[in-house]
Amino acid sequence: MRLRLATWNVNSVRLRAEQVARFVDEHAPDVLCLQEIKCRDGEFPTNAFVEAGLPHLRVKGQKGSHGVAIASRLPIEDAPPLDVCREGHARAVSAVVAGIEIQNFYIPAGGDVPDRTVNPKFDHKLDFYERLTAEMSRRDPNAPLVIAGDLNIAPGENDVWSHKQMSRIVSHTPVEVEAMRGLQASLGFIDLAREAIPEPHKLFSWWSYRAADFRKSNRGLRLDHLWVTPGLRDAAFRMGVASCRVHDDVRAWERPSDHAPVTADLYL
Repeated sequence: MRLRLATWNVNSVRLRAEQVARFVDEHAPDVLCLQEIKCRDGEFPTNAFVEAGLPHLRVKGQKGSHGVAIASRLPIEDAPPLDVCREGHARAVSAVVAGIEIQNFYIPAGGDVPDRTVNPKFDHKLDFYERLTAEMSRRDPNAPLVIAGDLNIAPGENDVWSHKQMSRIVSHTPVEVEAMRGLQASLGFIDLAREAIPEPHKLFSWWSYRAADFRKSNRGLRLDHLWVTPGLRDAAFRMGVASCRVHDDVRAWERPSDHAPVTADLYL
């Protein structure tokens, strides 16, 4: 059985419901993790997902901002909710699909100043990572677990358009990269995108709206991630290599999100 996972910061699910339907039709994800749905639970366009063939839903919404959701072709069971956002934002939602726990996150961006002593938003971001790392450290690395979402850090030198310039900018500063590496090490998480497209290839999933032509300027960041525990290594590498890709063509659609979807296949 192939299970195709997708993560996408959709930047308003109601505004882009037709794009979601198109993406689902073209790429057939079995599980779609969304971030920044920007609506309350009751405002989520449930019918559009049912019609797209993803009728099983877990939605954690909030008025006007944030918000996350998991949509699935297959039945969903409950997974432990994680209380890792000190501000009580709708930034985490969980589910179990086909026996696999999926934790979907929209981690805070962190504001503009990379100093937690003067910037509460940056402190919140690092606190979120610290709480999540502590939670993961208590888990069994052999249990089947996926971390998905907009984790708002581009960890590697080739996950940003300019390592030198971005090292001073929130999303790629040394303290953030260290925080992400700590989370990854907590259970030995496998970064599927980098397994599929190894260094030193440049790999981005986000491009600013400021660029008239995002491909031409190509000042991107890899902020969107799909990680699996060692317990899913065999499932991820069943075909010999990891099957994971960034769908940058979606970023070129009319009125797009500034993020592109990322998909990965597991063979169960």
